[in-house]
Amino acid sequence: MSDTATSPAQRRPNRGYGRWTPLWFLAPAVLTLFVIGIYPTIFALVTSFRRYNITRPREGFPFIGFENYVNVLTDSTFWSSLLLTAKFYVTVLPIQVALGLAIALLLHKPGMGLLKSLARVTLVVPLATTYAVVGLIGRLIFNRDFGVANQALSVFGFGPIDWLSTQDGAFAAIVIMDVWQWTPFCALIFLAGLSMVPGEIEEAARLETSSKLALLRHVQLPYLLPGLTAVMILRSADVLKLFDMVFVMTRGGPGSATDLISIYIQRVGFRIFDLGTASAQAILLLILTIIISRLYIRLLYREVH
Repeated sequence: MSDTATSPAQRRPNRGYGRWTPLWFLAPAVLTLFVIGIYPTIFALVTSFRRYNITRPREGFPFIGFENYVNVLTDSTFWSSLLLTAKFYVTVLPIQVALGLAIALLLHKPGMGLLKSLARVTLVVPLATTYAVVGLIGRLIFNRDFGVANQALSVFGFGPIDWLSTQDGAFAAIVIMDVWQWTPFCALIFLAGLSMVPGEIEEAARLETSSKLALLRHVQLPYLLPGLTAVMILRSADVLKLFDMVFVMTRGGPGSATDLISIYIQRVGFRIFDLGTASAQAILLLILTIIISRLYIRLLYREVH
């Protein structure tokens, strides 16, 4: 008998597997994506072209074209919140990238196997903490009377600071908490990039030069750029939608000190109940995120050959 011959049992088709079986496996994921992502986006897009105030149902929800977009683009408060969000972004991102790169370079050094394993596990903890919990932790840390921040300052002779009741203090507090939560993410991304550097090339470069800066610039940086691009894209999108942590800590105050764009959109949509305007603001943020992402990819991303 030929080796290629098959038994009748092997030739019999599997009755549990049909042409539609792969689709049944994909259906839950596709349905979840549609319900959570695609449908809300379509609803927001349609709503942005209507006068949609749920406190006035008798007026209906008439189509008004681009009126909501015009109102948003001429709203000074919208631009103030967007500029504050940009200020927050350019404050936290350099700190997170610098600290994350420093941590990644330390963990990339040879040796210290157990310590490096413990450090990797520790880095996951802030990432696994939800935004609302981070906000609660921030309220405890920066509490004027019993917060850890003021306790630490008192050791050096500084008086208590009312962090969450002053504009500069509240902004600094949300910056510190965001840096604490997202620096480990940057470190892990950069560590993954460093692990892609061929060992023989890195070792040869170490023998050629004793300058760590030259090693980083000429050997390791090309492998870090894809990760840096991913970090900047993800952080841009995350900062534009950052809500839970800031809302729990400061609710956008005091005054408008921490009134990021997501806080302002929430106030327009769920306090004024003007869902048409809030949807237009959200769609503009989506467009802005796409533009920023494309710019990052064009300017920073490089393939390593």
